[in-house]
Amino acid sequence: MTENTKKKIIKIFWLVVTLPFALLFLLILCVWAFAPIPSFEELENPDSKLATQVIAEDGEILTTFHIENRTFVSYEELSEHLVHAAVATEDARFYKHSGIDMQGLARVLVKTVLMRDSSQGGGSTITQQLAKTLYPRPEVNSKIPGWSKVVMVWTKLKEWITAVKLERDYTKEEIIDMYLNSVFFGSGAYGVKAASETFFAKQPSELSVEEAATLVGMINKPTRYNPALNPDRSLGRRNFVIGQMAKAGYITKAERDSIQQIPITLNYQVMDHNTGLAPYFRDMLRRTMNAQKPKRSSYSTPEDFSADSLRWADEGIYGWLNKNRKPDGSRYNLDKDGLRIYTTINYKMQKYAEEAVSEHLGGYLQKTFDKEVRWRSRKPFSNDTPSAVVDQLMSQARKWSDRYRHQRKEGKSHDEIMAQFKEPVRMRVFAWNEKGYADTTMTPDDSIRYYKSFLRAGFMAVEPTTGHVKAYVGGPNYRYFKYDNVSQGKRQVGSTIKPFLYTLAMQEGMTPCDKVVNVPQSFIIPGAKEEESTWTPRSTDKDEWIGKTVTLKWGLTHSSNNISAYLMKQFGPTAMADMMRKMGISSHIDEVYSLCVGPADLSLYEMVPAYNTFPSKGVYVSPLFVTRIEDSQGNVLGEFSNRKREAIGEHTAYLMINLMQGVINQGTGSRLRSRYGLTGEIAGKTGTTNDNSDGWFIGYTPSITAGIWVGGEDRQTHFSSLALGSGSNMALPIWGIFMKKCLADGTLGISEMDRFVAPAGMTLDLSCTGGDIETEEGSLSEPKEEDYFFN
Repeated sequence: MTENTKKKIIKIFWLVVTLPFALLFLLILCVWAFAPIPSFEELENPDSKLATQVIAEDGEILTTFHIENRTFVSYEELSEHLVHAAVATEDARFYKHSGIDMQGLARVLVKTVLMRDSSQGGGSTITQQLAKTLYPRPEVNSKIPGWSKVVMVWTKLKEWITAVKLERDYTKEEIIDMYLNSVFFGSGAYGVKAASETFFAKQPSELSVEEAATLVGMINKPTRYNPALNPDRSLGRRNFVIGQMAKAGYITKAERDSIQQIPITLNYQVMDHNTGLAPYFRDMLRRTMNAQKPKRSSYSTPEDFSADSLRWADEGIYGWLNKNRKPDGSRYNLDKDGLRIYTTINYKMQKYAEEAVSEHLGGYLQKTFDKEVRWRSRKPFSNDTPSAVVDQLMSQARKWSDRYRHQRKEGKSHDEIMAQFKEPVRMRVFAWNEKGYADTTMTPDDSIRYYKSFLRAGFMAVEPTTGHVKAYVGGPNYRYFKYDNVSQGKRQVGSTIKPFLYTLAMQEGMTPCDKVVNVPQSFIIPGAKEEESTWTPRSTDKDEWIGKTVTLKWGLTHSSNNISAYLMKQFGPTAMADMMRKMGISSHIDEVYSLCVGPADLSLYEMVPAYNTFPSKGVYVSPLFVTRIEDSQGNVLGEFSNRKREAIGEHTAYLMINLMQGVINQGTGSRLRSRYGLTGEIAGKTGTTNDNSDGWFIGYTPSITAGIWVGGEDRQTHFSSLALGSGSNMALPIWGIFMKKCLADGTLGISEMDRFVAPAGMTLDLSCTGGDIETEEGSLSEPKEEDYFFN
């Protein structure tokens, strides 16, 4: 071989060896020069979809608004076990490389590519995996052969460059923190904080070795290794991660062997829009913050327009998203901007309220109603409901259904869609069982009747003096019943309206112990037809009580329509309506004589704060449910307070407390004493409407005011008997269950030792009771509880 030939061979050898590296280097330069590589600012502030956190007063996360349920945590908030598990499993040489691990790439080339040993894993470092989140792999639809591979190589090179840039600009601790914040863990959890809360109901700093290993094991295959969906696979993967931690020296072999024997124990709760704590509150909060400036044309009554206009002007939270802008002029987005909304909701009280609604509705009331409905000819509607009304309600429900609206958008005719409502289909429906649903086959028409047979409820609790909303439950189950019966629903209030009339009487100088004769009262209706010229409220009193001299406290204790009518004659409907407005009622009120027995349609959101005026010493305090909003960096964007005004005198408020204590001690609310064993000072009022369509109870202690409404979706869906359909049977038990839970907790500042305090200098004798009835022979014996199953 000649010398020239040797030189040529050497040149060719070095050309073959160096050319690929030269081409790779040139390609990297091209990518660096021409591809859009993120800047330092973009790396530090990526375009992530951060979940907005809704935070309870004690700092607990109530719920979130999110597209991706993601909340960033700092490195200091991570358990060291999380960091160790991630490094040991995903990138054992993390602290030794500068973004690209050439040793790891060589291992992949030899063992994975050449030797087909996939157990050796991939060659991507944690830094590269972080960089990958900035470059989602695009779908390539090209007819050019091999073009998809070109695009993949181009993207991979960008990831490499970004990885190097990340290593240059950030510490290893910052990189591992960003990485764990970026990972999708399945079950709607983006980032390690959401994953910790979803699977273990813990903060990332609180995770044990085995819990951290479970989460890290899910990183690359979040569905396959999801412990809630595939527990056996998850356990095997978790133990592999624990083995890697021992191999890397983070735990000993003895610890490895011991921890691997521990079963996976979850506290699993997916944080989607239908589950979690306070979903109705979350929905109300979104509606409130998204509210538009009121326009008169959008309202059916001037009162509702006026009320919302006042909220727009005075409540910073009302329409906040439309009143405020980011520094760059764009709108805030609840689902993406990672806001922190600090609320007045008490986490424990909210939990107890939801449990109380579920226990009463699902454990007793619905079962009782189902037994009654089973024998109806037009179930779930009452048998006396006219056929035309049933047809109208069913037709309306069909047109409001998702099935109808979606198919109309797709262009199907009305008749085509209506025909489908008669065809049986497989469906999942709500059920009061452990799963919360049942899989069954029924026609869409039958499913409408099925859902209409469920009793609904609303619950709201506020704190006296501050007006802070402590608990808010809009219905039995948000996934299946989206309608909010606290703030969206308005129903007849029945006898819960009577305290407003009695308040007027106390304000005008009467006292609880003033005496009147219990007889029916008739009213002349001006301008009515001759046969309708008078109106006499139906008496709810037992025959033996008619004609007796009774106290006003007796009248409210027994919810006597005769005594309410007597007071209406003294003061008139206009004065009563004015008193209601002073105490916070903003809905339309018909100023008619029948107002004294409760035909007005009002919301629980109005009624509870109005009743809260009594323990607040006569001051009306508008409900407050958000105290401040911060951005994702902790900068305060807004702070909020509520409106307060003196509605009635402190003297009047105390007289009303005394009157309404009679309802609890001797009247329609006495079940709180006899059945629920509550011994502290409580005042309140029950309410029942015509045909038992609505059951109400609003009660208060010196520390908390809470109200409940229970009824069907339609007024025609109700109990037949007053004993079952009264407010004392439908609504009051929820209050009793809730209060027992709060008292048993012992940490909520609510005690049976709390006392209502009389105003300074008050000398009235209020020793009369709600059971006093005077006759020529003396007082009648006090009635029993069963006498109070009305109003």
